[in-house]
Amino acid sequence: MQWIKPGIVAVTLCLAGAQTQAQDSYPSRVVRIVVPFPPGSGTDLLSRLLSDQLARKWNASVITENVPGASGNLGAADVFRAAPDGHTLLLCPPGPIATNKFLFKDLAYDSARWVPISWLTTVPYVLIARTSFTGNFQALMAEAKANPSKVTAAMPGPGGTAHLSAAYLESMAGIKLVHVPYRGLGPAINDIIAGHVDMMFDTFTTSLPQHQAGRVKMVAVASPQRQAAVPDVPAIAEFYPGYRSITWFGIVAPPGTPEALAERINRDVADVFRRPEMRSRLDEMKMEPIGSTRAEAARFFAEEAALWGKVIQDAKITVQ
Repeated sequence: MQWIKPGIVAVTLCLAGAQTQAQDSYPSRVVRIVVPFPPGSGTDLLSRLLSDQLARKWNASVITENVPGASGNLGAADVFRAAPDGHTLLLCPPGPIATNKFLFKDLAYDSARWVPISWLTTVPYVLIARTSFTGNFQALMAEAKANPSKVTAAMPGPGGTAHLSAAYLESMAGIKLVHVPYRGLGPAINDIIAGHVDMMFDTFTTSLPQHQAGRVKMVAVASPQRQAAVPDVPAIAEFYPGYRSITWFGIVAPPGTPEALAERINRDVADVFRRPEMRSRLDEMKMEPIGSTRAEAARFFAEEAALWGKVIQDAKITVQ
């Protein structure tokens, strides 16, 4: 028989007891949910909504802190270096969790080491075109095939979901687009409205009002199925089976965060996402609520990294 020294048992029990006590008293100070983008973005709005709900649940101060820069990498690095005690969390779209590792060299964080908390929401992407384009999706693809490198696609941020969605479509449709870079979504969509650029991928949330107002033309949705709000707009997958592009938001914790604490936070986040008022607000924002388990989040993050990593590598996309 192998004997365990009493001192080792005592230390183990003390550590377990300390972790349990820390979880029972969580949160013991202000919880920071870091958003690695400026105020006013969809990420920011979602975080402030979640922060408010968690503050009520925990009877504690929960704040959204914007740390923008470098395609989300500055804020991600800030959280990565934080103490793994649940008081600093990262809420972001795919970049810092799944795709930036394929786009940037020498990141100040390792996305493989994030502790997943939850996959929060999804938002379908859509393909919009200038209103002077009178054809449908098939006509747009036919034009791109007949005139290689003539159809222009706005790119609000290199390596972002809009850019990757267009690159994915190029590979599946066998076309070549002219990517026109912009500093952000505003200038890009303004040039679509003005008719200076032919097409652009954008979120359903921001494009639907523009489409309904007649400023842009929604020619296809990038979700696997059509959207109920625009039933006459086809899904790209109807023509190129398997194509899908969604943006999504996840929340992760720094490396080393105890599993039991991560599970506690996940349960509370999931509870918030089940609340009718939360689901109603997300519906207004055209976001599909998920509020996943941690296992579901880890699996989904890995699937997204595999999909977009291949798109990035096949298209040889890099960001300086």
